[in-house]
Amino acid sequence: FRVLALLFCLMAVVAALQRAGVFVHLAQRLAARAQSVRALCAVLVFLCFFTSMLITNDVALLTFVPFAILLLSAAGLKKHLCYTVVLQTLAANLGSMATPVGNPQNLYLFSRYSMKIGAFFAAVLPVTAVSAVILALLLPAIPRGSFTWRGGGAPLKKKEAAAAFLLLAVCLAAVLHWLPWQAMLAAVALWMLIWQRPLWKEIDYGLLATFVCFFIFVGNLGAMEGVRRHMGALLQGREAVAAALLSQGMSNVPAAVLLSGFTENGRALLLGTNIGGLGTPVASLASLISMKLYGKSEGAEKRRFLGLFSLLNFSLLALLLLLFARNG
Repeated sequence: FRVLALLFCLMAVVAALQRAGVFVHLAQRLAARAQSVRALCAVLVFLCFFTSMLITNDVALLTFVPFAILLLSAAGLKKHLCYTVVLQTLAANLGSMATPVGNPQNLYLFSRYSMKIGAFFAAVLPVTAVSAVILALLLPAIPRGSFTWRGGGAPLKKKEAAAAFLLLAVCLAAVLHWLPWQAMLAAVALWMLIWQRPLWKEIDYGLLATFVCFFIFVGNLGAMEGVRRHMGALLQGREAVAAALLSQGMSNVPAAVLLSGFTENGRALLLGTNIGGLGTPVASLASLISMKLYGKSEGAEKRRFLGLFSLLNFSLLALLLLLFARNG
């Protein structure tokens, strides 16, 4: 119930920040400072990397991929769009691993294993730092060129944004066990009922239902002594690699919930499911979001996108597993 309440409240607060125009306003302010095409694309990529740490990888892509499509198309820079969106997708999946609220599997594993925040950061920040360097090394493939900002400023609803940031702080306090999750849920639900009723339609109830179903499924499997013993022996010492490989076919969120029923090595699952978000498009469902958004854009190069996506994702998957999985 704690995990479900945290997910529900975080989704509501992030949706409120979107409605207040916070993310587009931030993107436009940063884009206006870009002095070259490469700098502009770097802004678009690292916006996904850093904001995904707080607003989740899927919300970062839902917000900034359409912004990138609009901006690069209007500026006559569509030839850089495919590569930029692929990098945005990588950035969102890699950056989101840095915090307990960056993606659903982190939130679940952080709660499931009662991780200390210091231990969580010790596990994920080295991978995040290496990922940031890799992204920076991939950007020079985009030529510098000249770029002049011609866009307008997005309106920012300051009062709504302030209320949403306050409740985000409440949610983070509940994640860190500084506040009972019941108090957080009551505060967010009351705020939604009185001031933000449209937010009830913004919640991803499908994701919440997926967690409920997997909780029941894993609970039933875990009750079978033979299954639990066999799975535990099979996973022993291979948790990170197993989580990454399983994520390729069923996505990293279900993989985290499923494997957590058979091992107490939460650190390895944390690394495996986050690194395992790379690879196939279904490894992280956030990747499907950017693929769909780009595919709908005018003149989309779908084959090129899939080729670049696969090349970079599988290369980084292999590299990060080699560097970090053995430490899981």
